[in-house]
Amino acid sequence: MKFLHSWRIRKPSEDNESVYISEKFGVRTLHIGSDTVQSSMRIARPNDLEVSYTRSMMACLLFKPDPREVLMVGLGGGSLTKFIYHQLPRAHIVAIEVNPRVVDIARQYFAVPEDDERLSIVVADGAEYLQRDNLRADLMVIDGYDAESQVEALSTPAFYRDCARVLGEDGVMVVNLWGGDRNFTTCVDRLARAFDGLVACLPAGKPGNIAAFAFKRSPGQPAWQELRARAQQLEASYGLEFTRFVAELSAMNPHDEERLLL
Repeated sequence: MKFLHSWRIRKPSEDNESVYISEKFGVRTLHIGSDTVQSSMRIARPNDLEVSYTRSMMACLLFKPDPREVLMVGLGGGSLTKFIYHQLPRAHIVAIEVNPRVVDIARQYFAVPEDDERLSIVVADGAEYLQRDNLRADLMVIDGYDAESQVEALSTPAFYRDCARVLGEDGVMVVNLWGGDRNFTTCVDRLARAFDGLVACLPAGKPGNIAAFAFKRSPGQPAWQELRARAQQLEASYGLEFTRFVAELSAMNPHDEERLLL
């Protein structure tokens, strides 16, 4: 592992597809074609979730606390992959990443482990990979962005239908969306059509990113009291702000005083 104290690898100005790294105040950050933060890792705690939107995406554990088959599209610096790998030891993970350079950098500079019996990183186009008939997962994590925006092929109606087909009966999918994207509402509508309206949104701690959760079947209109109890247990286990996640689920989703109406 090459951990340097202070350095910056910059992209050539003419190359919008380059993968490069910055490092400041002990935090290493991945960029793809622009200064937009794709992934960050605190070097002293490489398996923690440094960026708020990644922590919000793990609110999926409120609804799927013990996933066994995890399919991820978009690796980046591997923050979510590492968290699931180290914190959920019964999970088998397949992560799809289209850019082999991203995979190399994630392993060399972001402490992403090599493939083993629990982790497989596949270099492939995520939308094409999801068209395979033999795929099954009980948790899917979709986080596919290029230099400027969400990858278009990872937000089409056909892609979301493929995701719904791959998910098992009690499966949950979480998608990283950007609230300021002009296509945000379109993406949520497409998710809702693919998942029979069973979609919930959670704003990340830092304004901008929104985690969208899609359910293969209804989570049963869970009571807030039940969700808060789950959150306390998960927060004690994983150190993430699950109680905040529950409190903010009411911001963008149908609910009453007693329940999340989903």
